[in-house]
Amino acid sequence: MAMTGIVSTGLASAGSAMAMPTIAGDAKGSRSTNAPLKGNVNHSVSRWTYGDLSIEELCQTVKQLGFNAIDLVGPEDWPVLKQYGIDSSMCNGAEISLEDGFIHSELHDELEERYIKHINLVADAGYTNLICFSGNARGMSQEEGLENAVNGLKRILPHAEKRNVVIFMELFNSKVDHPDYMADNSAWGIELCKRLGSKHFSLLYDIYHMQINEGDIIRTIRDNHQYFGHYHTAGVPGRHEIDASQELNYEAIAKAIVQTGFNGYLAQEFIPTPKTKANRIASLQQAIHICDV
Repeated sequence: MAMTGIVSTGLASAGSAMAMPTIAGDAKGSRSTNAPLKGNVNHSVSRWTYGDLSIEELCQTVKQLGFNAIDLVGPEDWPVLKQYGIDSSMCNGAEISLEDGFIHSELHDELEERYIKHINLVADAGYTNLICFSGNARGMSQEEGLENAVNGLKRILPHAEKRNVVIFMELFNSKVDHPDYMADNSAWGIELCKRLGSKHFSLLYDIYHMQINEGDIIRTIRDNHQYFGHYHTAGVPGRHEIDASQELNYEAIAKAIVQTGFNGYLAQEFIPTPKTKANRIASLQQAIHICDV
């Protein structure tokens, strides 16, 4: 993505103020990102997508861009987030892997041990959200997967409720990025929510993944928003910037989310394409303002 109007490059040393790039708009018609954020959307960014920045540099970036949350951060980095007054908007580290999740009964003992420990860590740190995964089907039917996931999650949800932690299962596409992943459609995830019937379990609705697997994003959000407690973004196809180079209208999607009364987090999870650090940060700045409706 070509960025114009960059007025500074690089990051300041750790603990110091950082000059941020400014975007005046590009050839694709991006609007200016100089305006202050409106406050209708709780913005976040996924840690792994800006892995070229240290956690302290990412915290500085987030603060300079005007929001206060980072997704998919584990306990080792929470002290730095606290130093900057930034929320760990989706905690991780309890999972075994993306492929080995709650649909596998043989893993329930290990998952219970890991999640009970991590629920305590999350709660003690003052955070709320903790991610989990269905795992890969490996020939298992969707019904068996649902039954197994219910049984496994029921082993940790009473403790999550006690500690005021919400467990989120992320929906992935199985067409491009995560072949054989069971929770690859909103209907399966919604049915899991219904069977569990707990306010301490919710879905992480990844817009990028669900566009690939099922589409109909805005209607799905409007009809089922009560089951979606967290959102991720990325451009389709390619998982890159959410600008006019890809097929989703993120401004319209963000408006639909806001209209449901949503007060959780909308986290950017695209992989930035620019070659320089300053322009990768500019991509994030642009994305935040596209979704700031």
